[in-house]
Amino acid sequence: MRAVDIIIKKRDGLELSHEEISFFVKGLSNSEIPDYQVSSWAMAVLLNGMTEQETTDLTLAMAASGETLDLSDIAPIVVDKHSTGGVGDKTTLVVAPIVAACGLPVGKMSGRGLGFSGGTLDKMESIPGYRVDLTQEEFMAQLKKLNIVLTGQSADLAPADGKLYALRDVTGTVPSLPLIASSVMSKKIAAGAHAIVLDVKVGNGAFMTNIDDATQLANMMVAIGKLSGRNVRAVLSDMNQPLGEAVGNAIELKEAIDTLNGKGPDDFREHCLVIASHMLELGQQAKDLKHARALAEKMVNDGAALEKFRELVIAQNGDVSYIDSPDKLPKGRLVHTVRAKKTGYLSAVHARTVGETAVDLGAGRARKTDPIDPAVGILVHKKVGDKVDKEDVLFTILANDIEKVPPAEERLQKAIHITGDAKPLSLFYGVIA
Repeated sequence: MRAVDIIIKKRDGLELSHEEISFFVKGLSNSEIPDYQVSSWAMAVLLNGMTEQETTDLTLAMAASGETLDLSDIAPIVVDKHSTGGVGDKTTLVVAPIVAACGLPVGKMSGRGLGFSGGTLDKMESIPGYRVDLTQEEFMAQLKKLNIVLTGQSADLAPADGKLYALRDVTGTVPSLPLIASSVMSKKIAAGAHAIVLDVKVGNGAFMTNIDDATQLANMMVAIGKLSGRNVRAVLSDMNQPLGEAVGNAIELKEAIDTLNGKGPDDFREHCLVIASHMLELGQQAKDLKHARALAEKMVNDGAALEKFRELVIAQNGDVSYIDSPDKLPKGRLVHTVRAKKTGYLSAVHARTVGETAVDLGAGRARKTDPIDPAVGILVHKKVGDKVDKEDVLFTILANDIEKVPPAEERLQKAIHITGDAKPLSLFYGVIA
């Protein structure tokens, strides 16, 4: 078997066999197939696509390229969730404690932010001492003891995907839906979860900007789950405006803590309860979504979810006093408000622009090596459809560099549109199972 023959076959739009895909992924993993051939193959996939079976075979081959976790000793069902990335998306910090407090184990390996989308690990590292580098043994032991783990992804988890992504990033093949789907699912399958809820974002602040592409991606990932023996459900959710109010690491963590205390912005609270409900139903902890919703609300209302979050922080060496007193969390020393220039209704808050502005302030990274300032960020005070009067505060900028404030205000003014009439955006667009 030769790599060039596999490239030619996919170039000509033909379906690759299980053996051919396994051979190619193995050659990619051990560097026997050179980068230029891998890049050529990735471009052929981008142009010609893959069948569900091909995409599943690719996913399983990449999952098998490194260590895989067997969580069957933890519980009959361990659940996980994955978001395709969005602005202000701190959902994991709320739904994982809710679901774990209900008795359903949640084993979560998360990543860091890159570009306009924030990373869960960066938010958790706003807590002094919090460890994101648990070993496999520590991961398993904590999951068994507490029903919850939130740590960084092991370098040995689907390493073939890491190599392939690095090439996709510099060869214009990132947008390939089969490669996106297999990248996400290979890591989830390697991490051992039996049931997975996918939060697929749609809009200008997401990687999938339109409902058709998001639906296609969701269908692919659900199909991979079924063909690989996992129970997978995808929820299509809006990302045409930031989720919640906070965009920035420490302030997003604070918003998550507020929400676990029964407060927090209405849209974010509702989003978390919906995602948690799907996780509980999929994990067979509830008989239906109505029952799951009641369980999730109970965990918030009686403080059990917040206590589970505290247990998580303590277990991973974080200073829990920052959870008990969130005002201790770092906050930018410069506070600047951005006000409405006219009266009307807010018809747009461009999520990507808000996210990119937060990155420019230091809340995110353009390159993987860039440092993060946990204290900076943006508070978004109005939602699409809200009535706005001239001089109303639309945003609060939290910064540590005075020179970054004027360009941030300029970008944020361009991110909003005020018109004579506007309707609120939907939170969700559908469920694929």
